[in-house]
Parts: sequence; C-alpha cells; structure tokens
Amino acid sequence: MKLVDLHVHSTASDGSLTPTEVVHLAEEAGLTAIALTDHDTVSGIEEALDASEPLAVSVVPGVELSCFYHDKEIHILGLYIDHTDPGLLKFLAEAAGKRSRRNETMLQAFREDGFDLTMDDLICENADTTITRAHFARALLKKGYVTSVDQAFKKYLSPGCPYYRKRELITPEESIHAIRNAGGFPVLAHPCQYKFGWKETEQLILTLKECGLRGLECFHSSNNQSESGKLRSLAMKHDLAITGGSDFHGATKPDIKIGVGRGGLRVPALYLDTIKLAMFFG
Repeated sequence: MKLVDLHVHSTASDGSLTPTEVVHLAEEAGLTAIALTDHDTVSGIEEALDASEPLAVSVVPGVELSCFYHDKEIHILGLYIDHTDPGLLKFLAEAAGKRSRRNETMLQAFREDGFDLTMDDLICENADTTITRAHFARALLKKGYVTSVDQAFKKYLSPGCPYYRKRELITPEESIHAIRNAGGFPVLAHPCQYKFGWKETEQLILTLKECGLRGLECFHSSNNQSESGKLRSLAMKHDLAITGGSDFHGATKPDIKIGVGRGGLRVPALYLDTIKLAMFFG
C-alpha cells in the first residue's frame, strides 16, 4: 500500500530539519508524497520541490495557518496552494507581523522575570525561520530552564501559563479564504487537540464548511483509534475529504516519526487521490 504524510514541518518554521532533509527522509521512509505545511510561511516550499525532483517522493505545497475560534487557537492546513500567489503572500506577511509582535511581548515578559533569553536564542542561526512557541521551548531547554520541550509548554508556554500571549486575531474565515484564493484545499488540522467535545467539534466543522472548508484531518499522531474513527465518520457525514499526517517536526517532537507518527499512523495515498479529484471537480 502506498502511503503519504500530509502534515510535516521544516526549519522554515519550527521543525529541526531543512526542507531538503525532510524530503530525503520521506524518500527513505518509502512515502509516495508529503505535504510541507510550515506555520504561516511558504518559504520552504521551493527548496522542497527542488529536492524532490530526482526522487520518487512528491511534494504537495502547503501551509498551516493559525487562527482563533471562540477564543481558542485552531489550525487550518492549506494543501496544493500556489505558494507564489500575491494575495497569499500578503496575508502571510500580515500574519508574520502579528506573530512577531506576540513573540516580542513574550520575550520581554521572560526577560523581565530574569530569564536570559534573546531573539538570537530563538532564531538559533536560522534567520529565515518563522518563530513559534516551539522556538521558545527549545531555547528554554538549551538554557537549562526546563528538562524537556514538553515541560516548557506545560510550565510556561501553553494557554493559562504565565508567559503565554495570544496573537492578534486572525479568523478561520480569513484563513480559509486566503487558502482558496491561492487555489488551495483547506483542511481543519487535528480537531481533537482543541478539546471541544464532539458536539462542539461538529459545530466547528459546520461553521468552517460554510466558509469553504473542504477536508478534515482524521488521522494524526495525537489521535487514538476511536478518535480517528469518529472524525472519519464526521468527514463522511458532512462530505469532507479525509486527510491525515504525522505533524512531523524532527527533534522538536522526537517521538513523532515521518509517515508513522508514534508508530501506528498510516495514511493511504488514496486519500491524496481523493483530494485531487475533489479539486478537479470543484
């Protein structure tokens, strides 16, 4: 059975491997295709596409957009986007500005409380990276303030923690429209991570479908078998394409492997073919 991974990250955002390294790792894993879906940036896509040319693995140009629904951050994946689309690039530039202002506020809060953190610590010699909370977590680990990335999130960086700062509001509607205007296929990423409960999750899906949502990430490293089954049923009930991905980040999330997640993930290439058909028939 041919397999794909439709949710992976690189050093263009908060992954630890370059786009080229991610593509080669996918080839070694025997995957047919991957979607490079870095956070709020498409800066790694051209490199990934170039790296895939001589290989058997193909690269789906993608992005993962962060937005807010009922005061909670959710993520929308865009698959098969035109990563050169001027409207999308403008949207991403505005999102980057909002993310940058949030990062500066978080960094100032840490420093005011005596943490020896600088922007250079976050960038970590990659000036082109899109800084996320994972960058803060890695810097805190490197400086010895925490013993793991997971501890950094639980103690300092998650909602409700002392140094968490919410970014300026971007709506799901804006994110979906930006993806669709760039020719892409919008997908709700890892729905179970939002802890809404099934009734509210279904309402979220219905709300987003009205805005143009076309797919649901039913298979993800954080799901158990029961959750994936329920999401698959919701996708079929509401005529949404079924997708899946590991959310691979490399050393940032060392327990998650490309293509297989924490060991049990399998995303058949058939799902990617279904997305292509859905896009073709509009």
